[in-house]
Amino acid sequence: MPDPVAYVETGGRRCVVVGSLDVPRFRDLGFLEVLSFEELGLDGVLAEGKTLAEGLRECVLRACRRLGVSEATTPGDFPLELADFLRANGVGLTADGALFDGRRRSKTPAQVEGIRRAMRAAELAMETIRRRLREGGELTSEGLRAAARRVFVENGAIPHDMMLVSSGPQSAVIHDEGSGPIRPNEPILVDIFPRDAASGCWGDITRTFCIGEPPAELADYHRVVREAQLRACAAVRPGVTGGELNRIACEVIAAAGYPTRLGKAEDEVLEDGFAHYLGHGLGLELHEAPTLDEGGETLVPGDVVTIEPGLYRRGFGGCRIEDVVLVTDDGYELLTRFPYDLAP
Repeated sequence: MPDPVAYVETGGRRCVVVGSLDVPRFRDLGFLEVLSFEELGLDGVLAEGKTLAEGLRECVLRACRRLGVSEATTPGDFPLELADFLRANGVGLTADGALFDGRRRSKTPAQVEGIRRAMRAAELAMETIRRRLREGGELTSEGLRAAARRVFVENGAIPHDMMLVSSGPQSAVIHDEGSGPIRPNEPILVDIFPRDAASGCWGDITRTFCIGEPPAELADYHRVVREAQLRACAAVRPGVTGGELNRIACEVIAAAGYPTRLGKAEDEVLEDGFAHYLGHGLGLELHEAPTLDEGGETLVPGDVVTIEPGLYRRGFGGCRIEDVVLVTDDGYELLTRFPYDLAP
């Protein structure tokens, strides 16, 4: 939706407040009560000299009064300006992000299919990058990203503004998109995450490659990271917490002699080793609950999560492997289908 929409549930009613241009679309859905800003008096408010933003806030207030809403619970990211206006005019609001996160945790069948489509687009783009690496020639981070974006669009997916194709020391900086030429005998970290256009759901995949002979350090990173990922994936089931899964991966990595966030000093910023949490929920947001980290939520059937351990050393590079899994009633289903080889 390009324009503002207000959604209200009250007394079993599901209501949406929208501009007149979008009224037919929402009415055609058949399961929502639709109120337009116009029938709530937007034209009159604008005629008084109010701005459009002021008019929309006034219409949301009038919708609350028409629906008998004097107290409401909102998501944690509810617009502050609107919240202040509603509270000042007698509508009590309480933010409860966990409530809304919980409602979105168990994915619907349509959402799972959307994630599958996004994953297929991600895998096709990853295969395109792998093929270009295998073909050789003049390769750059920018060129490989452009090739991946074309694949996304051709397969009904929307590219994120950010896409990681980083090599050499750049790959040790976890959110560095990468720039410049791709060279042999260095780590090449590819992390791409398209959004399925039809459902709005995200896919996410990371692989690490190396053209030519991989350095021994990178080969060991890859072996350890893959083992940590396998161990964490095997433990995925309803009732396990995000913290437990993170600790399983950290134990594998620490046993191999590499630092993890669980072993660092309390105020230390870890830059080398396993320097981030294990994964995150995936759905209508690229990062949503549950978080696979200390304090992370307990998994429930229908969660979709990433499992993405990594190892990094400043000045050298990094290695990360990421898969997506669906939590089932008694375990998990792997939604990612792409090889893990370092050699492209």
